[in-house]
Amino acid sequence: MASQPLDGAPSLLVRLRGVRPSLSPAEDRVAEQVLADPRAAAGLTISELAVAASTSETTVLRFCKRLGLRGYPQLRIALAEASTGGRPTTAPTSDISDEDSVDDVIAKVAHADASAVDETAQTIDREALTAAAEAIARATRVDVYGIGASALVGMDLQQKLHRIGSMVFCWNDPHIALTSATLLGPGDVAIGVSHSGTTTETVEALELARSRGATTVAITNFPVSRLAEVADHVLATAARESSLRSGATASRIAALTVVDCLYITVAQRDLARARSAVEQTRRAVAGHHVRY
Repeated sequence: MASQPLDGAPSLLVRLRGVRPSLSPAEDRVAEQVLADPRAAAGLTISELAVAASTSETTVLRFCKRLGLRGYPQLRIALAEASTGGRPTTAPTSDISDEDSVDDVIAKVAHADASAVDETAQTIDREALTAAAEAIARATRVDVYGIGASALVGMDLQQKLHRIGSMVFCWNDPHIALTSATLLGPGDVAIGVSHSGTTTETVEALELARSRGATTVAITNFPVSRLAEVADHVLATAARESSLRSGATASRIAALTVVDCLYITVAQRDLARARSAVEQTRRAVAGHHVRY
């Protein structure tokens, strides 16, 4: 899928984190300089940034193009805006250390989770979301694939869509996922959930579903990933995982934000029917709640 130009500074920094795995080593050194201090980077000439990143001006220009920018002046403007705009940050953003107090841990975790939701909402592709919702709304069957923590996200999507009448299944066993994928066809939808976009089992299932003619959707933090390559529609999250918190709540809550947006957008296609279905399912389980 083609990358989209970005005008908003927060979106640019979020996208930069998302494309980092696909950058060359030289381009990644530029990314490291930019992300470490956007304000300082905005004040550098192209030659100074190239020297700071131990690379060439040509690499810096190529880096700008990878972000959908016309050239270096647009990068400086976006970085200057990033350092002055956006929501104020009162919590530290570094990784957890052994010197952190309980208050520090709570502040860092809460800030990471809140930022994941906020930045995901800013950057999610509206056109891809709409197209995915329309495909799901008219699908004969929807199969969701996710392994490990991503399976929890997939199960949440299954439960939500099932409550409004969609025929949805979530598979976290690789063999069953492949079995389901090979039975899909035109008119069906396959959704792969993987934070990294590199989970082999999920990629294989989505790729197989696509080869059978199903519409494919990827929910991933990295829009330039193998999972995204085999998806017709990519719904990107914007969570930052640290070395200690790989698979942490920030990545899941970002994906769950996408799930909620997708669910509501599907429900909107026939809102009266969706509301009726939710009410019926609510009544069906009402007797299984403790009364005080």
